[in-house]
Amino acid sequence: MNRLAFGAAAFLILPFSLLSAAQEKGNWRADSSTAASITGDITISEAKISINFVSFPLAQIRRLQPAETSAIFDAESQPGGTGNLFRLNVPGAQRFLRHNTLCGSDDTEWMATYVAGRNLHVAFFSGADMPLFTPDALGNSTSLCGTFSYVK
Repeated sequence: MNRLAFGAAAFLILPFSLLSAAQEKGNWRADSSTAASITGDITISEAKISINFVSFPLAQIRRLQPAETSAIFDAESQPGGTGNLFRLNVPGAQRFLRHNTLCGSDDTEWMATYVAGRNLHVAFFSGADMPLFTPDALGNSTSLCGTFSYVK
């Protein structure tokens, strides 16, 4: 009977462990040239993001819809992922690798993510207003600072 209970528990827990593995949390290695030259590797936890060994508070705002992740990231080429919008505050004066900033002299206030498998895509935004994730809005956006790619 104990083997049956253990097997049932493992069967129920497995989907949740796979789901949590697809989250943003953890250590990520810079994969794109943009990430390698500006942020380097990053670490995301429940309440903060660490960029080049400097930590900033982070708060998840909402889950992004598939159409939103497709608008900002090439999400269609990596199906099955999930995206989230986060609020953060990285001062415009904060320098990272090679004295680069995330959004020029503007504060970085938003972060959108898309995780598919062992790949993480991140977009940083400036401005107090929540970014709109439509092709038109993003095409005309002055608040999109850049997109970055990471791997586990």
